[in-house]
Amino acid sequence: MARNNGRNNDGKMSREEAGRMGGEATASKHDRDFYQEIGRKGGEATSESHGREFYQEIGQKGGEATSESHGREFYQEIGEKGGEARGAGNNGNGGRGNRGGGQGGDGKMSREEAGRKGGEARARQRDND
Repeated sequence: MARNNGRNNDGKMSREEAGRMGGEATASKHDRDFYQEIGRKGGEATSESHGREFYQEIGQKGGEATSESHGREFYQEIGEKGGEARGAGNNGNGGRGNRGGGQGGDGKMSREEAGRKGGEARARQRDND
């Protein structure tokens, strides 16, 4: 299909071209803070007009799409990274984490170990799907 340089058959600017030019003009006038602010306002408006079910549904759809496009290694890697990040953060032990893996002194599984196991379990689940 031949390009018409953003013009309709009657020589006028197309809606697509007008939108592109308007977007470029807006982007040149505003900084990152502007876009963060409108994103924040949009997020607040969405949260006020949608309930918990809406977020559960879009989260599930996103998870399914990610699962379809990523392999076992991806889930193992993010599970390990999540566990390491949680272990290094403040988890009630002064930010020392539990780097030994396994269980802490209180008999509970460390966050790092839980993340690793969760990644491995998700990878196994994906392999069985």
